[in-house]
Amino acid sequence: MLDTFEQTILSALQVIFDEFGWFGVFGLMIFENATGITPSEIILAFAGWMLIERHGLPASFIPLAGLYAGLGSAIGASIPYWIARVGGRPLVNRFANLFRIQLRYIEKIEAQCRQWGAGIVMAGRVIPGVRTLISIPAGLVRIPFHRFFLATFTGAYIWCTVLIGAGYVLGHEWHLISGYIKTHLPLVLVAGLLLIAAYLLYRYRASLPIPGWVRQDNKELE
Repeated sequence: MLDTFEQTILSALQVIFDEFGWFGVFGLMIFENATGITPSEIILAFAGWMLIERHGLPASFIPLAGLYAGLGSAIGASIPYWIARVGGRPLVNRFANLFRIQLRYIEKIEAQCRQWGAGIVMAGRVIPGVRTLISIPAGLVRIPFHRFFLATFTGAYIWCTVLIGAGYVLGHEWHLISGYIKTHLPLVLVAGLLLIAAYLLYRYRASLPIPGWVRQDNKELE
């Protein structure tokens, strides 16, 4: 069942890439980040193979390709951001019920966005399952749009460039990429969560007041 679905996606992607090239990737990433429906892992890895390796382009093209995908991701992610920001919680609750999204997940990420701001958005962009969801609480807490967009683009650019590079290197062995995605995606999720935990710990320690004895020592040194 999963293999049949994968083959259907790959066939559709090949048609889109043959017709539109990197503008097709750009459009697909807008759609993927706005809806969370299409799998970016397959889109980007397949693009690295079909549009770079098979066209004989050098590996130096990969960072430029990441710009197409990263910009499309940031634009697509802006759509749920503005829906949540303008529509507020009533509209978010309605969409959550429609798409069977549990509100407690959104509320949990919302609390993190309220505390840590755009930093949690950037970290969330490299975690499967959180990547598209992060835009909704970011809009609810009204993170300034320019910060949201920059954080989203930065995280998405890293994610997209890595996957495009994987497709470029291993594209001729597509089954390796497919198997890796199916098998190791939970490990990627854990790594992303550890990254967020490290960032939150750093911000927490930076926000702690400086002990009085440290201030006193500094004064004596001066």
